[in-house]
Amino acid sequence: MKQLRGSNPIRGKIYRTLYESREFCSKQTLAARCEISMPTLYQNLSELLAAGLVHYTGEGEFTGGRRAQGLDIVPEARVALGVSITEHSLRIVAADLRLRELAYRSVPYDMVANLPTGAADLGRIIEEFIDEFSIERDVPLDELTQGLPYPVRVDNDGSASGLAEGYARGAKGNLAYLSLEDGVGGAVLMGGEPYTGDHIRSGEFGHICVEPGGLPCSCGRNGCLEAYCSARRIEETFGVSLDEFFDGVAAHEPAYESLLYDILRHLALAVNNIHMSLDCDIVLGGFLSEYLQPYLPMLRRYVQALDAFSEKGDYLQLSRLRRHITPLGAALYFIHDFIASV
Repeated sequence: MKQLRGSNPIRGKIYRTLYESREFCSKQTLAARCEISMPTLYQNLSELLAAGLVHYTGEGEFTGGRRAQGLDIVPEARVALGVSITEHSLRIVAADLRLRELAYRSVPYDMVANLPTGAADLGRIIEEFIDEFSIERDVPLDELTQGLPYPVRVDNDGSASGLAEGYARGAKGNLAYLSLEDGVGGAVLMGGEPYTGDHIRSGEFGHICVEPGGLPCSCGRNGCLEAYCSARRIEETFGVSLDEFFDGVAAHEPAYESLLYDILRHLALAVNNIHMSLDCDIVLGGFLSEYLQPYLPMLRRYVQALDAFSEKGDYLQLSRLRRHITPLGAALYFIHDFIASV
């Protein structure tokens, strides 16, 4: 396959149009959407085909005459890796350009305790992950001793997850994403794009006060949402896993049910405050949200009872990406960089 030479605005527009398309796209449709002539389309399309970035996908519906051939990007033309660093583990995911998960691994690792060698260890773990799943790469391995021989971007889990959720929904509207994991974070999307705020602090929903003078939070204050609605609260209260906790709730264990209701009530307070402030859909994500589907109607009733405008609460939804959303979101940053570079 031939390598593309430099950037080309028209070629890039063609590629991005195909990338953003969610339906059958013929050459005629593509030329119309890009507002270019067919000869210009053919010239640039031939480069993308030769580089293995675009392929024909088959014929469209018969409307008389010759059937039109469809075009699309080649999702597996590039692979992006995302790494989520949590308190006691590294979660690594490989995704194609359509953010489809190709491989995943969770590795026990305490990054804080291993800070002096953390970068080198992370590089080694990533190389083992790449080798195990036979992921193609063209990065020289002799640079591994210098840490990570890859482009790197560091972001918080809520921002990365919110970006992935926005992509999965394919929407250009507004969205507030609330991440429920060992900690609580989030992200705000406006017009489909991340809104980071003036000081890069937008979406820090975990530190909304939901109980003045309440439980101590890791930030040093009391009553924060994170102190009430994180997975850590469940695990520290009962010393059990989330699976065991929600099994106990399903079995109507009184203490477990009482804690879940308390979590849902405080979560409803935060959801109502976010909705009153932003007036947009709110999505609950993170690994704790994977257990909340049976309790979503109850949570919506709690939210509705607080809503000054008597909304039905259906603006509150669960994430469409239930598994590994944080590393997928981290990978998406590099997918976007590649799409913009074509």
